[in-house]
Amino acid sequence: MRRILFVLLFSIGFFSSAQTKSEMQKHYEAFYNEMRLQGDVNGIVHALTHLNVLAPNKERRDTLAYVYANNNQHLQALNTIGIEKNDTDSDLAVQVKAISLKALSQPKRAAEQFEILFSRTPSAYIAYELADLKIQVGDNADAMSKIEYGIANVKDDMKYAFYERQQPYEVPLKAALIHLKGLVQYNTDRTNIDTAIATIDEALKIDPNFNLASLSKQALETRKNTPEGEQPKQ
Repeated sequence: MRRILFVLLFSIGFFSSAQTKSEMQKHYEAFYNEMRLQGDVNGIVHALTHLNVLAPNKERRDTLAYVYANNNQHLQALNTIGIEKNDTDSDLAVQVKAISLKALSQPKRAAEQFEILFSRTPSAYIAYELADLKIQVGDNADAMSKIEYGIANVKDDMKYAFYERQQPYEVPLKAALIHLKGLVQYNTDRTNIDTAIATIDEALKIDPNFNLASLSKQALETRKNTPEGEQPKQ
């Protein structure tokens, strides 16, 4: 009799727990939808975190990581989905890893993720990102390869944003790619600064207000006019 009573009580408790879990999931799904409508990022994160605990789901986890990354919480994004190179990751997950690793100054790991994106859907934008990262890690040959691809496939209406000034600005992506080409030319042959300067001038012809290209040109001209053995003045 006691055994039957125990089983009955256990079954009731289990059913009640399952019912509560189901109700909580419905609650947080409704809460998530409401937070999306309101544009409340903290609320979205709160809802998705609870849903991932109640009913773990790869797509939902990727979405949570994307919300973090889109809110410049890159460490949280990577803590959610990891940093490993995984060819079976969704496009969204790879994009989050690439953007967040780049933001956290991990160019080698970021390049691995952008390579996956490029292999799936090549584009001038991804080519630019890869070229920029390859320059940072010293792989000038692959950087130039991606630059040439980007220049061959860029469209006139494509823009790229820069943030080195207080006020962010955009330039044509083609100009951004040509600027990188000049940097690679200098890195490859530092005795021929004139070629790199001429290439950067091409970028400035496309957009004379391209601040980063202007700074690069000034730095190269300073280096050119500095006698050998002397350090350029800061």
